[in-house]
Amino acid sequence: MSYTALARKWRPRRFEELTGQEHVLQALSNALATNRVHHGFLFTGTRGVGKTTIARILAKCLNCETGMGPAPCGTCATCREVDEGRFVDLIEVDAASRTKVDDTRELLDNVQYAPTRGRYKVYLIDEVHMLSTHSFNALLKTLEEPPPHVKFLLATTDPQKLPVTVLSRCLQFNLKRLSVSMIAERMKTVLSAEGISFEPAAVRLVAEAADGSMRDGLSLLDQLLAFGGGKVAEAEARAMLATVDRRQVMQLARLLGAADPTELMRFAQSLDEWAPDYGDVLDALSTLLVRVALKQALPSYEGDELHPPEQLAELAAAISAEDVQFCYQTAILGRRDLAWAPDPRTGFEMTLLRMASFRLAGGERSSPRPVSGGAGSVASGAVSASGAVGVATPAAAPTRTASANSAGAALNFADWQQLVAALELGGAARQLAANCAFASREGNLVCLTLDPAQALLKTTALIDKLAQALSRHTGETLRVEVEPAAAPVETPARAEQRAVDQQFDAVRRSLEADPTVLSFKEKFGATLKSETVKPR
Repeated sequence: MSYTALARKWRPRRFEELTGQEHVLQALSNALATNRVHHGFLFTGTRGVGKTTIARILAKCLNCETGMGPAPCGTCATCREVDEGRFVDLIEVDAASRTKVDDTRELLDNVQYAPTRGRYKVYLIDEVHMLSTHSFNALLKTLEEPPPHVKFLLATTDPQKLPVTVLSRCLQFNLKRLSVSMIAERMKTVLSAEGISFEPAAVRLVAEAADGSMRDGLSLLDQLLAFGGGKVAEAEARAMLATVDRRQVMQLARLLGAADPTELMRFAQSLDEWAPDYGDVLDALSTLLVRVALKQALPSYEGDELHPPEQLAELAAAISAEDVQFCYQTAILGRRDLAWAPDPRTGFEMTLLRMASFRLAGGERSSPRPVSGGAGSVASGAVSASGAVGVATPAAAPTRTASANSAGAALNFADWQQLVAALELGGAARQLAANCAFASREGNLVCLTLDPAQALLKTTALIDKLAQALSRHTGETLRVEVEPAAAPVETPARAEQRAVDQQFDAVRRSLEADPTVLSFKEKFGATLKSETVKPR
């Protein structure tokens, strides 16, 4: 007995068997139930989403011997003949092979005759956009005013190529691409009905490769069954689709969390032994990072077949939310730039180095480490007898040292400028910290005063980021309260600007005392424009 492909064997026979496209099915079902069926329908959408299938089911609904309605019986002679493709009053035309005007005229010569067996003579024209301009012109008049016993069902993947005169004469339904979960669920139903065991991860991989097309998904499933000797397993699916192993992607994410360029490059070299598609590797990494971000934002998120919740929880704890966002952005930009790299592996390696290097430059190397010292110990230094915090400083500068204070002693942020410099902050959140002055601390509440000239920086989001950075730096859970000052206050930003101004003044005085400048003034009456002087 000959084998029937899954896509043909499991083609839907009724509206309720279709996956997705509810917006189309509801409109057609209501039209059939109320006997308000238009004479022309245009179904558009990408390949394999159900255009021709819906048209055939509609033809059955119109001609079913038990009566016209949205639920054909499926057992009468008409329904069986439509399913088998031999119903005499369903004329299926492939416009790609019959583009000439003579073919269209020959087709329309029989429109005037009544149907042989059914209620309606149904013309199903597939890939209608392939018709020539003359063929469309020949079709227009009949399409606008067909005999009452004729229905036109048009299907196309490229509606932009249809003349507006044709579009205006049809009811147009745009079929959407199917989601990965819809395709996966349908394939699981098919496999269960066929009595074939499967691994959910393998089905998910095939559904993702289908790219929104149910027919492509079932065809790939057929291919996987042949490739795996009747098995639907993840290993065989990855080998057939040439996708990277998810364990390798997990290891790559772990190394990104450690931000170790040496290990990252060693891993990239080991990947090259498998000759992977580096674009697919970056796609898989981006997908994983999205799931990690979802896990961080929604702790109840359970992942999917390819991303178990325990692995997502591990990465969510190992990589900060900011780093997840940065690595995701870098991965998708690196994916885009692979075509411009000297070769794909070089572009892939540079993308990984960019992720690690920028994270290290942003403060990962000098991140605070916890130190032992009892209940009153804090990260990045200890508490002095007066309560001042020791702040991590660059290697060139002397490090502040302090002794542990008594348990429960309140921290004093006296040296706010150095503390701000040590915080892992960037962008507007750093600007907020730099334009605040330390006021007081009561328990876990840190009170700051904001320079009135920078009042716009006082937003809930920025204050939360500042509180998180302070909590990470001190090892305590802190809250921050920011109030605008009544008068200008001494802030790190003002101190930095004053230092810059002093540097400018020193440079200007140095230039004014320069012998060459003095000589130009005496001989040529030159004038030094001090506002253009910039220190190097």
